[in-house]
Amino acid sequence: MDYAAARANMIECQVRTNKVIDPDVIAAMATVPREAFVPEALRPVAYIDEDLTVAPGRFLLEPMIIARLLQSAEVKKTDRALDFATGTGYGAALLAQLAGTVTALDSRASLLDLARRALAAAPVPVTLVEAPLDGVLAQADGLVGQSFDVILICGALPKVPAALLDLLADGGRLVTILKPEVAGGGEPPMGSATLFVKRGGVAAGRTLFDSATPLLPEFAPKPQFVF
Repeated sequence: MDYAAARANMIECQVRTNKVIDPDVIAAMATVPREAFVPEALRPVAYIDEDLTVAPGRFLLEPMIIARLLQSAEVKKTDRALDFATGTGYGAALLAQLAGTVTALDSRASLLDLARRALAAAPVPVTLVEAPLDGVLAQADGLVGQSFDVILICGALPKVPAALLDLLADGGRLVTILKPEVAGGGEPPMGSATLFVKRGGVAAGRTLFDSATPLLPEFAPKPQFVF
């Protein structure tokens, strides 16, 4: 398969046509080989305009969704970036094209192993951290004493954990998909891409666009017991 041609087609048909105009984001999407960040069996479909299941309950974000999130984060070369729920590392690879330093966190060792191999060619070193996604992040090895200018969350959440907002530096930006729980504990079909900006110790969010990105399983509604 001609992956370079597939990547170029992704840029023209999925990214540019969905309000992504930032030349640095487009260049990053055009540079990073998306096929390297999926299991080998999924490489032929790496560039389709859908989330790709890379492990039970875990997905590689749809290209235009991650492109729009990165554009909204306005990543600069001096930024310290965190890719939360990095999975196979695709978000971290894109951040490595845009930021000064990158840390990528996930709870699954098997996904981080794939990420480690795929990120070997990243232009800046990416620090990989294995830690529970729903744990006390400030105590995770590799995060103690750190703050970040940009946080990318590669999956949907009902709300952003306070521990993640605490990791934002003043002026920092966090981008994610929010899908608040609905009555009965189910998952809504659509969520809202949201940008949080922290100023004076307070992080305020604003809605960007709609997205059907699945909830990260660690944050999905728990089954309700019914009598």
